[in-house]
Amino acid sequence: MANGTAAPTDLDTRLEAHRTELTGYCYRMLGSSFEAEDAVQDTMVRAWRSYDKFEGRSSLRSWLYRIATNVCLDMLTAGNKRARPMDLTDSTPLAQAALSPRPDNTWLEPMPDARVLPTTGDPAEAAVAKESVRLAFMAALQQLPAKQRAVLILREVLAWKASEVAELLDTSVASVNSALQRARATLADRQEPGADAAVSDPLDEDQKKLLDRYVAAFEGYDMAALTALLHEDAVMTMPPFDLWLTGTRDITGFMTTLGAPCAGSRLVPVQVNGLPGFAQYKPDPEKGGFTPWAVQVLEISDGRITGFHCFLDTQRWFPLFDLPLHLEAETDQVEQGA
Repeated sequence: MANGTAAPTDLDTRLEAHRTELTGYCYRMLGSSFEAEDAVQDTMVRAWRSYDKFEGRSSLRSWLYRIATNVCLDMLTAGNKRARPMDLTDSTPLAQAALSPRPDNTWLEPMPDARVLPTTGDPAEAAVAKESVRLAFMAALQQLPAKQRAVLILREVLAWKASEVAELLDTSVASVNSALQRARATLADRQEPGADAAVSDPLDEDQKKLLDRYVAAFEGYDMAALTALLHEDAVMTMPPFDLWLTGTRDITGFMTTLGAPCAGSRLVPVQVNGLPGFAQYKPDPEKGGFTPWAVQVLEISDGRITGFHCFLDTQRWFPLFDLPLHLEAETDQVEQGA
């Protein structure tokens, strides 16, 4: 049967089977949750419209990656590099702290694991996939030119052969190997904050206990208990604000001054960027109960929290994570959506 005569429902099913892995690929390329999902939708539409021209010389999966790569490269021609606050400014002492927002397209964005990490029975493959969406690795990818970024992801993360990448990019194997070498050299020269985050999958007992203690300390707004859990050089960020803080004194000092309205918050676990995370709801003085405030992403190393990243644009993030936009006062926990 010719490709163009495939039943629409059958083609839809075959395309949808690749959505999660394609979203992961586009997310690594673009650094934006919403742009990644837009890129995948564009990829699906292009694939549907041009399926009658698909000659089957490569697999459907390879063909979709070719389309997705072209979509991402087109989107990256503007040259915008997604960043974290520490990529843009120096750390701010608490005494000089000011909340200065920057536009949404400035920031590296969080992403629910379920939207970018396909189910796999291979623990090693799952570990690589998780590590490759962690914030530090994502920030490092943003330093690479677009085609080097694509080569590194396809070769190092997705384990494509050099010949397969060369075919996808319409270039030579030598060119692919050269791009990979340059990309590796660039990443080796950069020591991204959070790059040493070490989280087992699943979490080991010590990590579970650390997170339990963190929830108790944060919900109780116990700064002494929180200090005991933070590395002395821990980093706190709060996009869309470019402020970032280093060290337990400034972090807890911020939380008891500008951040004081977060006292009494509730935390709901989420799986985000291959790391432990929480949806933070703070008390709602007008409606009662709790209102969304931040998606927190935690980086852990050697039994301490080294990174504490709070993404504050809750009207965007909470629906992305299938989280409710209000918690009743008597609700301690909610089930996170798929």
